[in-house]
Amino acid sequence: MGDKLYTPQDVADMFGVKRITVWDWIRKGKLRAHCIGGRLYRISEKQIDKFKESGNVR
Repeated sequence: MGDKLYTPQDVADMFGVKRITVWDWIRKGKLRAHCIGGRLYRISEKQIDKFKESGNVR
């Protein structure tokens, strides 16, 4: 059974930030996202947990 996957908007809602901020984290390598086709990206629950632990939030 795999990790739950979240959209960049879902992650933005979790952290109380705008979606562009999540994309910035992804571009800077702070948060890892997986391309699932075309322009669709998803972030796994495991990656969100790692991101929280890293202290890179904000």
